[in-house]
Amino acid sequence: MIAGGRKTLKKYRGGNITATFGADLMLQGITSIPNLLLKYYTSMGITDEEMMLILQILRLRTEERILYPAPELLAEYLGGEISRVERNLTSLLEKEILTVTQYYDESQSCILSGYDFEPLYEKLSEVWACMKVKEIEKTRLLLEEQSNVKQVSNENFANLARNFEQEFGRPLSPMEAEQIKHWLEEVDYHIVLNALRRAVLLGKHNFKYIDTILLQWSKNNLRTIEAIEEYERRFQNKRARNPLPPARNGNKKGDTDEQKKAIIKTLYMN
Repeated sequence: MIAGGRKTLKKYRGGNITATFGADLMLQGITSIPNLLLKYYTSMGITDEEMMLILQILRLRTEERILYPAPELLAEYLGGEISRVERNLTSLLEKEILTVTQYYDESQSCILSGYDFEPLYEKLSEVWACMKVKEIEKTRLLLEEQSNVKQVSNENFANLARNFEQEFGRPLSPMEAEQIKHWLEEVDYHIVLNALRRAVLLGKHNFKYIDTILLQWSKNNLRTIEAIEEYERRFQNKRARNPLPPARNGNKKGDTDEQKKAIIKTLYMN
């Protein structure tokens, strides 16, 4: 341990090596590394080797009060060639991740050179700020999207409730309004509206019948109006044992409605 620039030595007892290790672990101290630095160093253009070099420089400053460690000392801890350490140091200085500055040593009343980490933390703050802006913008867009979805959902409910009241000729009860909200959570607005229209076509002005229609569509995985119409068309073709004849200009709307009624009645009243 360092105390006033001197190493404090401890006389170890014989015995449990694990306990000895634990004692030495605490005695040697801890080098504090900001999590933001570990998180964003690659975004700052720092390589893995350069990051390990920075960590060793930080450790030597904290543990041994060495402000300007020589490449030979750093190479010893990093297990690499001195020339490689020198290249990484040069790279960090050129990228202005580190600088060399002058420090005043009060204990020795002298000026010492040492690595300065202020540029490192300035660049880290810039990267953090950019990431924070992106995070805030992403959150804003997400909240805006959720707000738009909620607004559309409210509009769909209001329109659907209005259609029900018009078709039923009366205001909806609170329980019926909740049922409509439940349907909208499960299926598309237009699906519910088409189920209402089919029920009205047969004079079935009740929620139970509409729920039966929606349940059958769900069981058959019919999630679009086109899929529902194709499903009813196939049923009609199967029932008649031949394809539907092409529509003729002379057909009356009443005939079409009667045909549709017959299909709906057979499909959804069993």
